[in-house]
Amino acid sequence: MKYRAEIDGLRALAVLPVILFHAGFETFSGGFVGVDVFFVISGYLITTIILIDLDHGQFSLLNFYERRIRRITPALSLVMLVCIPLAWFWLLPGDMKDFSQSLVAVSVFASNILFWQESGYFDTAADLKPLLHTWSLGVEEQFYVLYPLLLMYLWWLGRRWLATVLLGLFFVSLTAAQWASNAMPTAGFYLFPTRGWELLLGAFAAFYLSRADCSGFSVRLSEFAGCLGVILILYSVFVFSEGTPFPGLYALVPTVGTLLVILFASQRTVVGQFLGSRVFVGIGLISYSAYLWHQPLFAFARHRSLTEPGLFLFALLSVAALVLAYLSWRFVELPFGNKAYLTRKQIFLWATLGSGFFVSVGLFGHLTQGVFFERQRFTELTEIDARFVPNHGLSTDCENDYNESENCQTHDNPEVLVWGDSYAMHLVPGLLASNPDIKLVQKTVSACGPILDIAPRVDWGGPSWSEQCIAINDKIFEFLKTSPGIKYVVMSSLLRQYISEDSTVLTRYGAIVPGQRITIESMISTINQIKALGKIPVVFSPLPQNGENIGLCLKKAMLFDADRNQCNVSAGDSYVLQADVWGLLEKVEEITAVVWLTEGLCLSDSCKAFAGDILIYRDSGHLSLEGSAYLGREMDFYGRLVRASGSPPN
Repeated sequence: MKYRAEIDGLRALAVLPVILFHAGFETFSGGFVGVDVFFVISGYLITTIILIDLDHGQFSLLNFYERRIRRITPALSLVMLVCIPLAWFWLLPGDMKDFSQSLVAVSVFASNILFWQESGYFDTAADLKPLLHTWSLGVEEQFYVLYPLLLMYLWWLGRRWLATVLLGLFFVSLTAAQWASNAMPTAGFYLFPTRGWELLLGAFAAFYLSRADCSGFSVRLSEFAGCLGVILILYSVFVFSEGTPFPGLYALVPTVGTLLVILFASQRTVVGQFLGSRVFVGIGLISYSAYLWHQPLFAFARHRSLTEPGLFLFALLSVAALVLAYLSWRFVELPFGNKAYLTRKQIFLWATLGSGFFVSVGLFGHLTQGVFFERQRFTELTEIDARFVPNHGLSTDCENDYNESENCQTHDNPEVLVWGDSYAMHLVPGLLASNPDIKLVQKTVSACGPILDIAPRVDWGGPSWSEQCIAINDKIFEFLKTSPGIKYVVMSSLLRQYISEDSTVLTRYGAIVPGQRITIESMISTINQIKALGKIPVVFSPLPQNGENIGLCLKKAMLFDADRNQCNVSAGDSYVLQADVWGLLEKVEEITAVVWLTEGLCLSDSCKAFAGDILIYRDSGHLSLEGSAYLGREMDFYGRLVRASGSPPN
C-alpha cells in the first residue's frame, strides 16, 4: 500500500479541531466534525488494505484483527491505565462507578452504547467523563468486526456488485442518520448504524482508487477539488455548532470534504503539499494518541477544579496532550506495531490479558458502587454523593410522562397542583417543608414547561418528544378542570429552553417558530385559562444561574476541603444569563403572583450556594433535596400560595 503523506496531514486537520472544541474555544464550535473526518479516513484505509489482500487471494481475518489490535489497543490501554489512579484520587463513588462501567464498555467495544444509554437528563455532564471520546472507537471497532466479514462473503459477487451492495447500505445508514438527527439525536450521534455511512464513504474512495490512479486527474481539477475539500472541512469546523443536527445530511459537508481530499489531493497539488508538510504529517502521526489523551486531561482538570477551568489552562493541557501523544507514539505505538518486537501470539495474549484486567477492575468498581476498595473517608464520600441525588420531588415516577401514580400525590383530594418541568419537581420538598400536611399532586415532565399549545425543541429529543409534551400538558389541564378540590397551581420551568436567542418551539399545529416570538403570549394565555377555572396560579422563578455546575462545585469543595464561597453565584452573571427569563416573569407578574427565589438567596451582588451546612444547589440550577426544604421553610412556600389567594386555605 503506497504511503500518502497527505492522509497523515488530514489526520492532523481532524484531531486539532476536536481537541480545541473540547477545550472550549468557541471559534472551533464545530470541531467535533474531526471525528467524522477520522471515520472517512478509516473507511478508506481499511477498505484499501482488505481489497489488496482479497485481490491477491491472501486475506486473513486473523491477520486483519492482529493489525487492528496493534494499532488500537496498546496506546488505549496505557491511557486507561493512567486514568485509574487519577479516578481513584479525584472521583466520588458515583462518578467512580460511571468510570468503572466505561472501563468495561471500552474493553468490549461497546463504549458508544454505554454513553448513549447514560445520556439522560440528570446524568453526569459529558465533559466530566474521562473516557467519553472512546465512543468513536466503539463505532470503528464494531465496523471492524462486521465489515471484513461482509467483504469476504460477498467477494464472489465481483467488485461492481459488491460496491452496489455497499451503496445500498450507505443510503440506508444515511437515511437512518437523517431521521435520527431529529427523532432520536442522541442515539443517532453515538450508534454504529447511523455512523456506518461515513466509513462507507471512505470505502468508496478505496474502491475507486484501487482501480484508478489519482494522477489521472488533471492538475486543475485536482487543485480545485482538493481545495474545495479542505474548505468544506474548515467551514464545518468554524460554522457548525452543537445545535447543528448531526450526523444527518449536515455531516455530508465535512465527510464529502474529506472524500475530495482523499481522491484529489496528492503531492503534485498545493493542498497535498500543504497537508504533507512536516508539521501536519508529524501531528497526523501522533493524532491517535493525541485523541486518546486530550479527553482524560480535560475531564480530570474539570473534576479537580471547583469551577470551569480557564482557556489558558485548557491551552496548556492541549499542548500537554500533544507531548504525551508523541511519547506514547514513540514508546508504545511504534514498538507494539513492530512484529519483530512482539509476535502475533504475544500481541493477542497481551490484548486478552489487558482486556481481562480492565473488565475485572471495571466490574469490581460497578459492583461496589464506585467504592473500589476500603478507602479512607469512604463513609464521608458516600454521604457527600447521597446529598446530590436528583430531586424528582415526590418520586421518580413523576419525571418522564403523565401519570396517575399514587407516589405522585400526598392526598386523594389535592389542594395544590405542581405543574412544570424539573424546575417544578425540585420545589416539592420545599412545599412539604413549609407545610407537612399539604395536600399536593405532582404533574411534571423533564424539560416540558407548564405552557399550553407549545413545546420546546430540545437537543436530546425529537419532534415526537415535543408533540408528547403538548399532549401531556393538555392532559394536565383536563385533570385540573375536573379536580374541583385544587385551589393553587404552582407553575415553574427553567424557561430558557423556550426563550433563549436560538430556541425554537413546536406549536400545536405543527409549526416551528422562534420561542421568543410566542412563549410570553402562550404562558399568559395559560395563566388566564387557569384563572378562568377559578384556580390561583403562582409562578416560581428558577434559581440564579451562571452557567457553571454549582452543585458539582460544592461537591468538590467538600471533597478537596476548599472554600465553598467560590461556588456562590454572581448576581450580575445570573442576570446576563437569565435576562430573557427575568423579562418574561416580570410580564407574568402583571397578571399573577411570582415567587422570586432570588429573594431567599441573593444579597447585594452575590447569591449563596449554601447556607451553613446546607447545600442549596444540586447542579447548575436545581435545588438539592435539603436545599429545597431549607428554602421552602425560609421563604414559606405554602404561605406564598395562601397570600396569593388573599384568603386562608380551605
